[in-house]
Amino acid sequence: QVLLVESGGGLVQPGGSLRLSCAASGSIFSIGAMGWFRQNPGKERELVAAITSGASTNYADSVKGRFTISRDNAENTVYLQMNSLKPEDTAVYYCNAEVVVSTGGSRVPLGGPRDLWGQGTQVTVSS
Repeated sequence: QVLLVESGGGLVQPGGSLRLSCAASGSIFSIGAMGWFRQNPGKERELVAAITSGASTNYADSVKGRFTISRDNAENTVYLQMNSLKPEDTAVYYCNAEVVVSTGGSRVPLGGPRDLWGQGTQVTVSS
């Protein structure tokens, strides 16, 4: 019922920047924490950045000072601004959200919170 749609991936040169977006749509009662993960073939999916509903943030050590996570609660959207990109940042990036769904725009929650994932967007950093 609720879908996370990612956009903003692409090919950039080392030192370049990209801005990823992830918008949640559907019958949403509330959204808690949101985050970005990345994964390469044969590797585990790793947390890149996370943000709570109160805008408290957490970053992987490898991206601190270069990436910034933010959210727009009115638009149910989370962003990842990626600056000073390095080849090792190359991966498929997935957004994640803790979502409580509702039915048909109802203000009544349907069940408890669930973890939802975006479809993934490729980020390639190469010269």
